[in-house]
Amino acid sequence: MRDKSHRTIPDQYKAAVETARHIADMILQGWDIVITSGNGPQVGAILRRSELAEHEVHPVPLDYCGAQSQGQIGYMIAQALKNEFIRRGVDRTVTGVITRVEVDPSDPAFQNPTKPIGLFMTREEALRKREKFGWHVVEDAGRGWRRVVPSPRPKRILELEAIRELVSRGIIVYAVGGGGIPVIRRDDGMYEGTYAVIDKDFASSLLASDLDVDVLLISTAVEQVYLHYNTPNQMAIDSMTVSEARKYVKEGHFAAGSMLPKIEACVQFIEHGGDLAIITDPPNITRALNGETGTRLVPD
Repeated sequence: MRDKSHRTIPDQYKAAVETARHIADMILQGWDIVITSGNGPQVGAILRRSELAEHEVHPVPLDYCGAQSQGQIGYMIAQALKNEFIRRGVDRTVTGVITRVEVDPSDPAFQNPTKPIGLFMTREEALRKREKFGWHVVEDAGRGWRRVVPSPRPKRILELEAIRELVSRGIIVYAVGGGGIPVIRRDDGMYEGTYAVIDKDFASSLLASDLDVDVLLISTAVEQVYLHYNTPNQMAIDSMTVSEARKYVKEGHFAAGSMLPKIEACVQFIEHGGDLAIITDPPNITRALNGETGTRLVPD
């Protein structure tokens, strides 16, 4: 969702179409890719519809909201990218994998909800929702107030081997949408969904490490990462090592729920053996891959 004025399904699809053009550019340069995405606004909307309609139809648990959003966003991305290939005369297959991701039921995140979902609200509106519905709400990186839910760290991607097999066959895969559907493993070995939303950046980093990819590229709203963001002293970062990234995190340069998890996910990828992580915005994906812009994270 671009902004408050572009929330509808057609608006979301237009955003997917624009991004698909940049992804197609990557692929025509010779990159094999796996696509992931966030789903916070979509999950929030699904959950709110469920709450409003509860007197008429059954409620939708949060893990099922994640599953629905994976299907919705995966459909948009597959449709947009395939149509872009058709326009360019390229014969490639695109598919989505509904992906479950195991989390630890004892993860402290379950006691401390921090993951923003849904639409931005004013402070007054957020406090009303907290009072009326018992929501946890926070101010989100200077952009407004949002509802927050538990966000445990991903442990294991259950559909990893299916994703790996598809990638090996040259198929472009959309996976771990929204960070994956959160599931826990019970004492009897069975799996069940849980009330949470997994951070998309950490799940993408885990998948990137598991697949041993060459580059983790996080496409976001800004061309580069900045120190002193949105201040007169704002300064773009062209490249930083893991040690430098940790120093900037400690100094508080990156907002929680915004740039901080992206930096931490990139650091995690590098520490698990990755060689390069890039943060940039969709129009600059190709230029960033060519080293012309974006922010690059590299080993020390």
